[in-house]
Formats: sequence, C-alpha cells, structure tokens
Amino acid sequence: MAIESTQKAAAKSVAGPRLYIGAAVALLGGALFYYLEFTKSGPPADLPLTPEAKAYVRNLQLADVGMKGTDSYVGQTIVEIVGNITNGGDRGLDTVEIYCIFSDAYGQLVLRKRLPIVGGRMGGLKPGETKSFRLPFDELPQSWNQAMPQLVIAGMKFS
Repeated sequence: MAIESTQKAAAKSVAGPRLYIGAAVALLGGALFYYLEFTKSGPPADLPLTPEAKAYVRNLQLADVGMKGTDSYVGQTIVEIVGNITNGGDRGLDTVEIYCIFSDAYGQLVLRKRLPIVGGRMGGLKPGETKSFRLPFDELPQSWNQAMPQLVIAGMKFS
C-alpha cells in the first residue's frame, strides 16, 4: 500500500509540470497564430499620384504656411508646420498626402516624411473648401538647417 501511494504521488508530481508546459506551448502557439494571421496587412500603401491627380494638383493651394517650435514637458522640441489647403477645382477629395522635405545647411536631404493633410479624422475637401492642417515633428535630425521644409503634394484620392 505504501508503494502504491508513492507511485501515485510520483505520477502527480510529474503530471503537474507537464500540464504547465503543455499550457505554455498552447498559449505560445495561439499567440504566434494571431500574430501571423492578423498582422499581415502592414502599413497602408501610399496613395499614387496618377496622371489625373498630377493634372489636378494645380487646383490645390497651400496658404498661410508657417513653422513653429514648442518645448514639450519632457524637454523635447516639437516643430509644427501649420497652414491651410484650398481646393480650387471642381472635384471633391477624400485624401491628400504631402511630402515634407527637410534639408541640411548644404541643401542635402536629411528627412523626407509623407503625411496626410486631408482625410481620415480631418474629413475630405470639397470643391471651393479650405481646411487647416497641422503637421507635428518630434524627431528631426540634428543636421536639419532649421528652415521651412519643402512641401510637395505626394498623392491624392478623389471622392
């Protein structure tokens, strides 16, 4: 009888770790499946600047564009490009993306960032409408010349 209870105790002591290892493997397998299945999409594709969009760019006007810097509470400087965009054409726009091109003192490219100025939470841009935009930058290269970046329409999607 003593031998039988010792064998049961030994079986229980081996079964406990096996159960925990099995549960851990199942959990890791589930996490890996989720990661592979639901993170495939990646970042959204950039909008193209189609020939139709290139021709329409002349109808978009950027105005009152300025740059300001503010210090954040963590001691970091945030540079903001602010301005207005007006749709002077006869077509509505769902999205407009812009390149902000930062240069160094020698005119060499140090950062090129593509950002939406129309679309998403901001909504579209109807014909004749003007909307303001704000583009914050918190990590600009030290070699940046502190001048206004070049702003170039990079892509758009018509309504």
